[in-house]
Amino acid sequence: NLVMTVPATTRAWRMFEDRPEALSHFFARAGEAPRFIAFDDTVGCPLDQALAVVEWTEAAGILHDDDVMHAAWIRPDAAAAVVERRDGERRSFAYFGPRMDAPYADPGECELIYDGPGVRAYAFAERGPALAHFLRATQGTGAILALLARRGPELRHVRRWLKELFAAPPTAEHRSTQLMAGWFATSGAGCLFLPAQAGEPYSYCEVGTDS
Repeated sequence: NLVMTVPATTRAWRMFEDRPEALSHFFARAGEAPRFIAFDDTVGCPLDQALAVVEWTEAAGILHDDDVMHAAWIRPDAAAAVVERRDGERRSFAYFGPRMDAPYADPGECELIYDGPGVRAYAFAERGPALAHFLRATQGTGAILALLARRGPELRHVRRWLKELFAAPPTAEHRSTQLMAGWFATSGAGCLFLPAQAGEPYSYCEVGTDS
């Protein structure tokens, strides 16, 4: 009988008292991998609801597994994102966000592509206007953006490695879930978290396949 083997997952935590040292380690480990950076790196992005939001939006058909993530904003009762999609040689940047009682005027140079319960989405031809609309709608606080990399992370990799990251709940020493920066690739991911409280260390968690 043919036996299929699945590579084991490795997980490692490191703590840093010094912010520059923490960031230096993050960028060294990330290399050229697609990454997110917090829009406000003193606030970060709370990951408490991230996996549930990813699972729900994928199951509802709002986000696709091969979407490339350019921005995300997550709250217990709302979320927004900008993703890149390709249709042959054509690519577009879609903004997904909550419907608002007093919505902003519909953005120019885009088309409405989804209008469902609690969610409205627009497609933009260029990344800049899509991100501008995202930042205007979310104000940026608590958001993460795909920066300082050749491309954004694919949703499939974000989903996979967030599952692994939260498969083992953080201990009291690693209890912060405020993401300062994160990289997500095919073979692994690494997340740098802000201190849970002032004076506590930064924590970096890396997960990957043990090949």
